Amino acid sequence: MQRLRTSPQGPAPVPASAPSRRGSILIIVLITLLAASLALTLFIEKASDDLLVESRDIDSRRLRAEAYSSLEVTLCVLNEFRQVNGGLRSPAEGWGDPLVFAAYEPGQDRTVQVEFVDESGKLSLPRQTPAALVDLFKSWELTQADSERLADALLDWCKADHVSSSGYSNTYEEDVIPFGSPARSLRSWSELASIDLLRDLLFDEEGRPNDRWRQFTDTFSLFDFSATNVNAARPGVLTALGLDTLQQSQLGDYLAGRNSFATAGPGYFRSSNDAAKLVGAAGNLSALGAEIRALRIIITVREGRSFFRLNTVVTPKGSAGAKAITTKAKPANRTGATTGAGETAATGTATANANANATANSSTRNAGSGAGSTLNYPFTVLEIRENDEIPQAVSSPEALPTQS
Repeated sequence: MQRLRTSPQGPAPVPASAPSRRGSILIIVLITLLAASLALTLFIEKASDDLLVESRDIDSRRLRAEAYSSLEVTLCVLNEFRQVNGGLRSPAEGWGDPLVFAAYEPGQDRTVQVEFVDESGKLSLPRQTPAALVDLFKSWELTQADSERLADALLDWCKADHVSSSGYSNTYEEDVIPFGSPARSLRSWSELASIDLLRDLLFDEEGRPNDRWRQFTDTFSLFDFSATNVNAARPGVLTALGLDTLQQSQLGDYLAGRNSFATAGPGYFRSSNDAAKLVGAAGNLSALGAEIRALRIIITVREGRSFFRLNTVVTPKGSAGAKAITTKAKPANRTGATTGAGETAATGTATANANANATANSSTRNAGSGAGSTLNYPFTVLEIRENDEIPQAVSSPEALPTQS
């Protein structure tokens, strides 16, 4: 049996630099692992964001069909009440919860909420006269001189032939980027930020809308209609029309079914003459009507944490219906200024209105009955938006009741 021989000098000595070499290798490995972990974490985060965006887009497309189906059901219910009652006046007629009325069942695990805002419960901005605007601004406790200048500044923006009565002259050509007033009524509330004097009144120092802005947009509608619906008129509107606090309280109690009208429940006026019988001959009651001219319908579909919101404004077909402002800007050529900020501010809304009109026109085609056939659709779509910000008026206490 052979024995192993060992060196008389013992095991070979380990070089002194070996431990430091092993430590360096270990540090390099750890740094590599750290870099790989960081890269993997960043990749997972980006992939998660991409997947989340894609998932929300898929959910939105799926819920979109539910929203439009709910809108069609809602319009069917509204048209039924319109035919029976000879017009739409107030949710107190019974159409405040249209999906329940129609026994509409949304898809599994989905909820559909329908909200109404009567745009014709405001004053139609395109129809305002200098005297009416001055009276409104004075009701905001502004001086006569300031009210006249504000009215002139607004009408100078909206009308090509307006003649200032206060000596006001715009200074748009002195802005960093000179522009001219568009000479047509507002198509977007964002235009207010470009109008002389109004931008100082309605926005704070940082350019954010203030309480006056909310008061202004709650009083006026951008749509063109002949009369304000007394059944949805807000206090600021009634004040502008000359009704005092007591008269407004009487109207509010009748419509809400409060105090002396509590036993009758919520009511509505079938004509402005009925309202005049309650409050007496006061103010400018001739500017009031009793029918809805422009109704905003906001439909929100929810499924878990996903949602889709459809914001639509419709008007009954016919000459009495409201109209959207679609005219192009025609800036007054006082100083050779060309269209600028005003037109830019309204571009998005103009496009939306154009798309809405196109949608309305295309919806009158009945594909099932052959080319060229028309469908007698009972409403005209003035505006249609998807997943936009809810209008301020929806959260206002004077807005129509929310139904779900």
